[in-house]
Amino acid sequence: MELIIVTGLSGSGKSRAIDALEDIGFFCVDNVPPKLISKFVEIGIQSKGDLGRMAVVTDIRGGKELFSGLFNELNLLQDQNFQYKLLYLDASDSVLIRRYKETRRKHPLMGEKCTSLEAAVKLEREILSPVRERADYIIDTSLLSNAQLKERICTLFLDNYATGMMINCMSFGFKYGDPTYADLVFDVRCLPNPFYIEELKHKTGLDQEVRDYVMNSPNSAELFEKIRDLIDFLLPLYLNEGKSQLTIGFGCTGGKHRSVTFAELFYKYLSEKGNRVSVNHRDITKN
Repeated sequence: MELIIVTGLSGSGKSRAIDALEDIGFFCVDNVPPKLISKFVEIGIQSKGDLGRMAVVTDIRGGKELFSGLFNELNLLQDQNFQYKLLYLDASDSVLIRRYKETRRKHPLMGEKCTSLEAAVKLEREILSPVRERADYIIDTSLLSNAQLKERICTLFLDNYATGMMINCMSFGFKYGDPTYADLVFDVRCLPNPFYIEELKHKTGLDQEVRDYVMNSPNSAELFEKIRDLIDFLLPLYLNEGKSQLTIGFGCTGGKHRSVTFAELFYKYLSEKGNRVSVNHRDITKN
């Protein structure tokens, strides 16, 4: 029997994750109190294969006192030599707050102690920090669409899906802040900047003219080769350590030209080598 325990921050996309797991054949139950997880395991075992793949969502909705029993349940499963995987959904505070404001739903921790949404998000992150450290898989949904989240889920848990580490190449602008969730960050502000070329200023690294301008510099070509060699060296090491996802960030000043060029080039390079790769451009539409 296969069991996935899904948890994480409120608003991080657990419902979308459980939908994706259901689509690939898991029997799914949402909002399960931690103390009942072992009961679901017993039911799955007694089903003699009818419930061979189960996924349960457990989180703070039942109250932090109830949720505190999660570690006891996980330890109980380990004592019984039952194998499970813990999937943790995460997102940045700003994204969580925006999602709650858009849906106009109440955060489960808002009340007497947390009179603001910001305080509730902060408190939940503190409570769940030990759970995050214990997770087998962590998915940051801050920049993921529903389709991209489903792709990540399929990569992790669908048997006949492409194997290997999921790599995300992203571009960003340093003036809008560093991507704290990136595993590797490369600063390409040292390269020629198309922003100062009038006919290229309002284009992006998605345009061939911009890419040609950036990559025509010998320094650009050499930097690409050195980053490529480093990534080629690191990927097998990450895989050997069991890493299932890797975010590679490329940053320039505004996140429109040089960083986009490099993110696209490495997306193409890594894809052609047979890796599972996605690409996104965090700041490409910003002024």
